[in-house]
Order: sequence, then structure tokens, then C-alpha cells
Amino acid sequence: MLQKDKRYIYTLAFFYSMLIIIIVSIPAFFYVSIEKKSYKQSQMQSMEHYAYGVEKSIYDFSRTNKHVFHFPRSLFYAACLYDFQGKEIFTTNARLCKANLLDANKDTFLEKRINLGSNRLQAASLVILKEFSYKGIYVKALISALFLGSIIFFMTLFFIKISQRPLERVNRYLKIFFNDAMHELKTPLGVMQLNIELLRSREENRVLKRVYNSMQSMILIYEDIEYHIKHTHVTYYPEKIDFSRFLQSRIDVFADMADVKNIMIHTQIDDHISLQINRIELQRIIDNTLSNAIKYSPKHTRIVVKLYKEGSSVIFSVEDQGIGIKDTKKIFQRYEREDNIQGGFGIGLDIVRHICDKNDITINVYTKLGKGSKFSYEFS
Repeated sequence: MLQKDKRYIYTLAFFYSMLIIIIVSIPAFFYVSIEKKSYKQSQMQSMEHYAYGVEKSIYDFSRTNKHVFHFPRSLFYAACLYDFQGKEIFTTNARLCKANLLDANKDTFLEKRINLGSNRLQAASLVILKEFSYKGIYVKALISALFLGSIIFFMTLFFIKISQRPLERVNRYLKIFFNDAMHELKTPLGVMQLNIELLRSREENRVLKRVYNSMQSMILIYEDIEYHIKHTHVTYYPEKIDFSRFLQSRIDVFADMADVKNIMIHTQIDDHISLQINRIELQRIIDNTLSNAIKYSPKHTRIVVKLYKEGSSVIFSVEDQGIGIKDTKKIFQRYEREDNIQGGFGIGLDIVRHICDKNDITINVYTKLGKGSKFSYEFS
């Protein structure tokens, strides 16, 4: 599986999981609200039980002749006794009792206040306190959400991968088929090219020229499909290329195709311009640009091919007097064609865009409907 496909699957699984979590979070919100209320009530009940126990102990002590009162202590609650003037008589946690008096936000404490009757401690009120927060509930909700989200994510990932297996199998069979088909086509195409060139060397006529041009179109399509199939798993290493000579050799190949339509190819190619790029990738850029210029140009027009240096950059451009382009962005999309009548698979410029993106080549397209187009490539 390609890295791009893996990213797509993981992204799809992530967003699908997030969608489910968002849907589930609506009832979960109400559940947490109920849980918070229930938790507070249970804490209050427990604290009230302790408070009434302390109150009972005070009254029991008041009915005895004992001289020492053993205050019932708790690890969970703080107790404060106040006299009739509001002064503190006794506390099990001075810090908490003082904080409760100073804190205006009572939500940080649970408080149970009991007004006492007559007792030997001269206490007017009993206050039971406990520091309180919903942190435990929030942590539990967060852990539950993460656990549920992880389960949903991995289950989604699993089912997506399972559902992808038939498609992957079909793609694998198609790839094997196309590789075998391309291999089988290469030999007859080579034989045809050799024999046609041999016939042309002996005799030149219009029929042979048309056959040769048709064969060149087939080779161009073949090479585009071959690159399209191989570029995902074959590494095309850069090499030093004499761009000037290489470009002229490709123009010579397309000269006959242009001649059939009486199109003149005018060249302005500076000498000794070299580039560090893969030869096959550079050929795909040149061939697709030249073939499109010839294909979409009317008869008896001119194509201008330029190659020159501009600062530290190398500029290669092809300008035609063709029909122009309606949408310059759309033409670089796979299987898109500006004119269906002209034929083709619509992958040529998609391949060019891919190669340019890979090699940091800037593409500029200038066009005017009915006047022509200019494709310019800036090699940094």
C-alpha cells in the first residue's frame, strides 16, 4: 500500500471516529451532568451522616459528668465549632475552616451547618466541611472518551482495511496486467519504428510520413502510460543533461508531426545549458508540451520553442497560435482534456505537473482564447 493511501485511510478513520465521538458526546454530556448531581448528593449524604454523629456525641457528652470530650474525627471531613458570638471554639482543620470563611465561591466546599441546642461545650453551631470538586468525574469521563475513541478508531481502521482488500487485489491484478501489456507492446513498437525509419530512408512519401507520425503518437502515449504506472514504485535518479542538445533532439522527433499540419517550429535555444534532472522525466515534460502545442494548433501556424537562462534559473517555453485554454488549472488534473475531439487519455499534463512538483519546477501558463497559449517552465 502506498504512503499516500495509508495517510488517506488513517485520516478517514480519524474523522469517522471523531464524528461518532461527537454524536456520542451529546448523550454523554447529559450523563455527566446526572453523574455530577448524583456524586454531590452522595457526598452530602455521607457528610450529613458524620455531622449528625458529631451532634449526637456533643449531646451525649452534655448528659454525662465526664470532664473530657473526645471529638469524633474523620479523615475526610473538617469540623468547626462556633460559640454564640461566632468565634471558633474548636476545629479539626483550622486551614480549611478559615479558607471556607474567606472563600466567596462556596462551590469549592461542601458544607453542612447545624445549629446546636444547649450543651456543655457552649457551642452555638457545628460546621462540617469538605473540599469538593468534580475532577474525579472529569478524569473518568476523559479516560472513558479516550478509551471509546481508541476502540472506535481501531475498529474503523480494521473495517476500512478489510473493505480495501478486494480493491487492493483488483489493483494488484491490474498493475500486473498493465506491466505485462506494456512489456508486450514495447517490442512490436520498436520493430515498427525501426522498419518505418528504414523505409523512409529508402523512399519518402506522404503515406509513410503519416504512418510514422501515427507511430510517434503511439510511442508518446505508451511512454506516458509507462511512466504513470512505474513512477509510484520506481526511483528516477537525476543526472547531468545537456538540455540544449536534448531539447533539439526531441524537436527533431516532432518535426514531421508538425510538418503534416504545415506548422513551423521556430527555435531560440541557447547553447550549453545543462540541468541536473532525470532524462525520462525531462523527456515527458518536453514531449507532452510539444505534442499538445502541435495537436491544438491550426494548420499553417507557428510554434516558438525557447530555452535560455534568466539569472540563476533556466527557462524552457513553448508558445503556439492555437485555440487557447478555457481553464488553465483544470488541464493539469488527471483525465481532463481541453478538447475531447482531439483524443488522448488526459494524463500527459498530470504527469508533467507531478514531475514539476517533484523537481521544484515552476509552471506558468499564459493563454488567450482564439490566439494561443504559452507554457513556461522555470528550473531553479
